[in-house]
Amino acid sequence: MDTIKKKYIFDEKNQNKVAVQIDIAAYKKIEQILEDYALGQLMEDNDSMQKMSVSEARVAYSQLKKSNSGGSTD
Repeated sequence: MDTIKKKYIFDEKNQNKVAVQIDIAAYKKIEQILEDYALGQLMEDNDSMQKMSVSEARVAYSQLKKSNSGGSTD
């Protein structure tokens, strides 16, 4: 794994670290890893959801369309 080059930002008295500065490439890599992890967790959570047959899904989708149309005149 790559080492993240970081700079610490200190308070006015130069005693406490208050922030960390990293370069954009490292930030984007961290962001992508977190997004991938979150998506993986979401997919695992949804694995236990009820599975539908194609015909059941068509009926459910049709009902969703009807309930969402609700007389709107887009």
